[in-house]
Amino acid sequence: MAGKKLTCLDCGQVNRVPDDRLSEGPKCGTCGAALMSAKPVEVDLATLKKAAATDEVPLIVDFWAPWCGPCRMMAPEFSKAADALRGSARLIKINTEDHPGAGQGYGIRGIPTMIAFQGGRERKRQSGAMPAAQIVSWAKSA
Repeated sequence: MAGKKLTCLDCGQVNRVPDDRLSEGPKCGTCGAALMSAKPVEVDLATLKKAAATDEVPLIVDFWAPWCGPCRMMAPEFSKAADALRGSARLIKINTEDHPGAGQGYGIRGIPTMIAFQGGRERKRQSGAMPAAQIVSWAKSA
């Protein structure tokens, strides 16, 4: 069966979604959670690692912290970008204060930093806050 592998960001189950159904709001076969959300999903380090290693749809990760001014400024822009990219990429966030191993494990030197993963590999990274249109353009070029 053709399709793309996606890790459920709620239960961790790997699902295969047909390419032509990615923009139709696919749900996890195990827990029923949305697989292609129009909003960024906050994840923990274990979920990030599994999704980054498994997902065949671009996974755009925002490494951020609540005390970071530029991170707070970029949050609504990241949300707009998630809506614009729905069906073609998944946008997730990981709080580096709650999950310090994420920043260390992925070599994050400054926040906000975005990393694009696909097919188990890092494709691109960018530090600094960006407006939604720039995030969308950056994600599409990954």
